[in-house]
Amino acid sequence: MQAPAPGAPPQVRDMPEETTVVDVGAQVTGLSRKPEVGAARDEELPVDEGAPVFAVEGVDFFYGSYQALRGVNMKMWAREVTALIGPSGCGKSTLLRCFNRMNDLIPDTRIDGRITFHGESLYDAKVDPIEVRRRIGMVFQKPNPFPKSIYDNVAFGPKVNGFPRSEMSDLVEQSLRRAALWDEVKDKLKQSAFSLSGGQQQRLCIARAIAVKPSVILMDEPCSALDPIATIRIEELMTELKSTYTIVVVTHNMQQAARVSDRTAFLTAEVDDKGARCGVLVEYDRTDRIFTTPKDKRTDDYITGRFG
Repeated sequence: MQAPAPGAPPQVRDMPEETTVVDVGAQVTGLSRKPEVGAARDEELPVDEGAPVFAVEGVDFFYGSYQALRGVNMKMWAREVTALIGPSGCGKSTLLRCFNRMNDLIPDTRIDGRITFHGESLYDAKVDPIEVRRRIGMVFQKPNPFPKSIYDNVAFGPKVNGFPRSEMSDLVEQSLRRAALWDEVKDKLKQSAFSLSGGQQQRLCIARAIAVKPSVILMDEPCSALDPIATIRIEELMTELKSTYTIVVVTHNMQQAARVSDRTAFLTAEVDDKGARCGVLVEYDRTDRIFTTPKDKRTDDYITGRFG
């Protein structure tokens, strides 16, 4: 892939469907090895409330010669929703994809700095990126169910990882219940996932992700293609799921960030004297403080609609 021209957004190819399937073993650490096939994955993950789930230290990110992010530093904690907000082209989605190494799938990219997951470097040479994506799930902007039945969409990840067939129906039901979809689909599990509405498809994608029990769910504008009623359902679902999962969400909807998140990071794109744009983290704080008493005027201007 050719490097974008200075100031132009990078060309990002579509991600393979399989990368939306994630899994988590019984441990939080040990990213260099895979869990045993069929291993139990139902126990609660150990959480040190004082330690961050993610720690981002001086992260720069490049698409070829184009620098998309510069000097990002932040920490995220367990069982919270963190919102990434900012104008288009500021690197929100690029940063989100850094957390489960989805950017590795894009040719000619480079990351400098350090990101740790429960204290373990995500980009260490010994770390298996596939194992990272098993433990850190992702839900994309546009619902992307597989061309399979509703049941098979949810069962796909567990089946690949050797989950016992005798327990699969219970797992599918549990996942659909957690995604607030079971009552709507329980009598049509063998129907195509494409028969569902857009909002239902997005909840199916969430059920597919949590079926393999990640500890983190990344969401890239999960409501941008949905109507207001479906959006409310997804927001309610995020609030319910954070009791179990750490959630990081990219959103352009300021009201949504204020409603669902515990912490908010505001990014913007700075333009140099050559016209090249680079994403920077302006401010990161508790959501109530970001939306009531931001420390940086750029944050206040953005959330009040003066720019962006």
